[in-house]
Amino acid sequence: MRYNAGEVITAMITPFNEDLSVDYKSFEKLIEHLIETGSDAILVAGTTGETPTLTHEEEAQMFEFVKKTVNGRVKLIMGAGSNCTETAVKSSIKAQEAGADAILTVVPYYNKPSQKGMYEHFSSIAKSVDLPIILYNIPGRTGVNMQPATIAKLADEFKNIAAVKQSNADLDLISEIKMLSPDDFLIYSGDDSLTLPMISLGAYGVISVASHIAGREIKEMIKLFKSGKINEALRMHIQLYPMFKKIFMAPNPVPIKAALAEAGIIKEFVRKPLVTLDKQEKSELMRIAGKYCNKL
Repeated sequence: MRYNAGEVITAMITPFNEDLSVDYKSFEKLIEHLIETGSDAILVAGTTGETPTLTHEEEAQMFEFVKKTVNGRVKLIMGAGSNCTETAVKSSIKAQEAGADAILTVVPYYNKPSQKGMYEHFSSIAKSVDLPIILYNIPGRTGVNMQPATIAKLADEFKNIAAVKQSNADLDLISEIKMLSPDDFLIYSGDDSLTLPMISLGAYGVISVASHIAGREIKEMIKLFKSGKINEALRMHIQLYPMFKKIFMAPNPVPIKAALAEAGIIKEFVRKPLVTLDKQEKSELMRIAGKYCNKL
């Protein structure tokens, strides 16, 4: 295995104060909560962390704080993607210098590169660092889909390209990635509701949003499946499924922040252009997610 960050990686939110500065007091509380509830690794400055509205300076300060707080208890992955290859390379080098265990780097968004362009982009990143790299394929946000053949070519040619976070509902792509890629290349589900289906096709785990409030349950579901208790894992998936869907009722991370605020772990402030849920939306969210928040 090229790199193993564990089965449940939490794509961590960024807590803000009312003035929208980073809330480090809540950050510390959140980190302890995630470690206690089963996160094997924490992803700092991913999409769920509202990176489109964070400065590079804020990201660096956040990572330094998280690294100090975690103190080696779980793996730390840094989001280092960009739609500019030069910027992505520089961010990856900075993540390595800061002591990240791995980086997550997204398919370039908005400029919609070809498969050859994606290959060149990720090749440049892989050549610039020794860190394990997790590719991030999320066509709903980037406008383009990285094909299994491109993923496999990168995995074949660069040993530090260790995994892919696959946020695409087409499950045939999981079979194709498994078929074409080296055996030690890992696939992570990028959508909580697809975790069990993807694991049944050979994915290793999940880079999760729902693990903010249901980390123990998600970890147990994966454990049950891998130990051969298929029906029990399915029952857990069915129980979790309404919550998996409801935490995406509004743009991520708005609902999960509302749920964490309800549990008293953070405040629910988000930076524009995101906006918080209104009273009716929050009531609808908590009707489904409330039982998980009440356990925290």
